[in-house]
Amino acid sequence: MVSMEEKINLIKRNAVEIVTEEELRSLVENEERPIAYVGYEPSGEIHLGHLMTVNKLIDLQNAGFKVKVLLADVHAYLNEKGNFDEIEKIAKYNKMAFVALGLDDSKTEFILGSSYQLEKDYILDVLKLARITTLKRARRSMDEVSRRKEDPVVSQMIYPLMQAMDIAHLEVKLAVGGIDQRKIHMLARENLPKLGYYSPVCLHTPILLGLDGEKMSSSKGNYISIKDSEEEIKKKIKKAYCPAKKVEDNPIIDIMRYHIFPRFEKVIIERDEKFGGDIEYTSFDDLARDFEAGKLHPLDLKDATAKYLNKLLEKPRKRLKEVIN
Repeated sequence: MVSMEEKINLIKRNAVEIVTEEELRSLVENEERPIAYVGYEPSGEIHLGHLMTVNKLIDLQNAGFKVKVLLADVHAYLNEKGNFDEIEKIAKYNKMAFVALGLDDSKTEFILGSSYQLEKDYILDVLKLARITTLKRARRSMDEVSRRKEDPVVSQMIYPLMQAMDIAHLEVKLAVGGIDQRKIHMLARENLPKLGYYSPVCLHTPILLGLDGEKMSSSKGNYISIKDSEEEIKKKIKKAYCPAKKVEDNPIIDIMRYHIFPRFEKVIIERDEKFGGDIEYTSFDDLARDFEAGKLHPLDLKDATAKYLNKLLEKPRKRLKEVIN
């Protein structure tokens, strides 16, 4: 039997912010299976950045939440990610990828945005929200996720209003997303009650750095895709930015923190005897402490990261190939 504190700690693990912890505790204590959700614009490349929120949804399932995943095809269209036929095909692939990465298909409800976002009641609610949201607030909410930050189109002002109404219409109690979603979530928390809807608790995960230490970008190719082969992952990790003794803003350390340790009970760093031999870690904090003290070389850390990352992605990669073929 999992205790209340164990549930709370599992939910909070690797979260950069919860708004608010008091509301989260009340939600867990008073509701049997509250609904948590993440919305994803369908993407052709599912990478470690997506896995940040997938990992959190798995934690939430284990903590007793009902999980809804919104495959936001209308949002993707508004944000200039392709036409509806293209986006729908990608959405189907995304669902397969998220299940392959560990989401329990029997406990996860996958919802295509266009299945309800074109209905009259939903559209009317979006228009009602537009009546009480300033243009400045809507534009500011899109700063982190828009493709046209400098010269946005009108569709991108509708985007955050729809995201807020998704939370209401999907009966979400806990909205999950990267910290770049914060302004949109705060818009929902502030304005949904004015329309008679629940103000959601919000949980934000960190934004994973690209392998070069810069912002992750598909145009730069500075990420690891779940499609990458074992050899491709080894090559990418070997070339990655990983300055000695630096823990903060180190993409290799972050992969260990957010992806390896949550999935493995222990991590063994393999080293030649002349460099001290193998060393075993059962907690990320111990590994980070040794790395910062110079007791762990970046190359040894990279080798271990590539090894465990390939272990983590081996089954998802194989399962996706089987399903697609």
